[in-house]
Amino acid sequence: MKNTFKYLALFAAAATMVSCANEFDDSVEDGDQYEAGEADFSKYVAVGNSLTAGFADAALYLEGQEDSYPAIMAQQFTLVGGGEFFQPLVADNLGGVLAGGVQILPNRLVLAATPDLGPAVLAGTPTTDITNRVTGDLNNFGVPGAKSFHLGAPGYGNLAGVATGTANPYYVRFASSDNATVIGDAVAADPTFFTLWIGNNDILSFATSGGDGNDRNSDDDDDDDDTGVDLDPRTYGSNDITNVNVFASVYSGYVDALTANGAKGALINIPDVTSIPFFTTVPFNAIPLDGQTAAGVNMAYAQYNGGLLAAEAAGFIDSDEREARTINFVAGQNGPVLDDEDLTDLSALGLPNLRQADEDDLIVFTAATVLGTLADPNNPNSVRGVGVPLEDGNVLTRVEQDRIEDAQEAYNNVIAGIAAQKGLALVDARSFLAQVADGGVAFDGGVLTSTYATGGAFSLDAVHPTPRGYAFTANAILEAINAQYGSTVPPVNIGQYKGVQPSNNVQ
Repeated sequence: MKNTFKYLALFAAAATMVSCANEFDDSVEDGDQYEAGEADFSKYVAVGNSLTAGFADAALYLEGQEDSYPAIMAQQFTLVGGGEFFQPLVADNLGGVLAGGVQILPNRLVLAATPDLGPAVLAGTPTTDITNRVTGDLNNFGVPGAKSFHLGAPGYGNLAGVATGTANPYYVRFASSDNATVIGDAVAADPTFFTLWIGNNDILSFATSGGDGNDRNSDDDDDDDDTGVDLDPRTYGSNDITNVNVFASVYSGYVDALTANGAKGALINIPDVTSIPFFTTVPFNAIPLDGQTAAGVNMAYAQYNGGLLAAEAAGFIDSDEREARTINFVAGQNGPVLDDEDLTDLSALGLPNLRQADEDDLIVFTAATVLGTLADPNNPNSVRGVGVPLEDGNVLTRVEQDRIEDAQEAYNNVIAGIAAQKGLALVDARSFLAQVADGGVAFDGGVLTSTYATGGAFSLDAVHPTPRGYAFTANAILEAINAQYGSTVPPVNIGQYKGVQPSNNVQ
């Protein structure tokens, strides 16, 4: 059973896809007359997180920055009076980051062709050192990893805070001073037009950790270390869901600051983070068993199943929960056994919180590396997901998804309300990402989908877009801007941008 859960076929298909990545040679015709409408694009400033920075393949590297959606949009804005667009560019295409000569962040992922197909870390010694601060005019204020409240946090770009986790190494590179704020630096750039896309990480880290955090909107979060509703983000863990009132307060302040000089802009809402390949690549029923093995495993869980019947008879759980928790492997594909903290606590009866995954659960991408492996190399019965429960961080349960969706909806209501109040363009990222996830988007020469590696929209980290995905994003934002301000900024041909990238130079 070991090594059953490899996804080499995906990567083989991806290699084929990569070979066709640059076959599109149509270019945007710029001889037509385009109009700025009611907007002034002479000084465009982009504010946000990793998506705004051009993060891809689990790193920030030069080509990714150059194909970030703000850079692509700025290129199109030059057709309607847009000015130069300066970014805090890193030093190379490796993506790794140094601090005082010591590497603190790994290199990016590539699609390794040999010896095994699959994502692998690109080899090489990076040259981007965060102690070499970028100075001068900037237009892109995207900071990978930033949550909403980070943009207004003094000291977020202070080198001394990197080791303690109070500062962000990417912002350290271009902060105007140790106590500067991202939003302060962006406002100081004096934009005539801006985009603001922040809030994804306020729920994404909770999701990618398999719900291993607290929901700061609810006292009903059943996490063991639950601290309930909290309006002070300084107390938050890295995987917590940000309180909606905190989000609304800081977000409103950012927009007020960015529009104080009369600038127009676009606000981009929060997409459904569970539709990205990180949550859709590994199926919920990833455990294949033959009939004999399934029968043997079921015997091992007979005592647990019997305990559930006793718990039901004693009134501790109802029949629905008893059925949901009953372990029953069959010949064919099966959901892994997992530890679900949201189940009724039956520890007093000596029963753990176990059940099998079902179609409502999302197995995270990184679980593919542990599913089916042995927790104890010397014990053949310690197969993770069968004899040993899959750890909580590997599964995003329905209950955890509901927490994410509730916060996302509330964030998006805030964004929509402020956009309407301020007369700003509202970009429905949730809708355009759903198009990619639900069958894909046709373009000249192909279809852009969210299928891992082969779909073209997402990079090898299964979270961030490829250059082609960023080009699609830029077009969606431009469409909303044109609709709001009567401009006619043309879209780009997304087929001209790369998908996943291969290399044999891996670590």
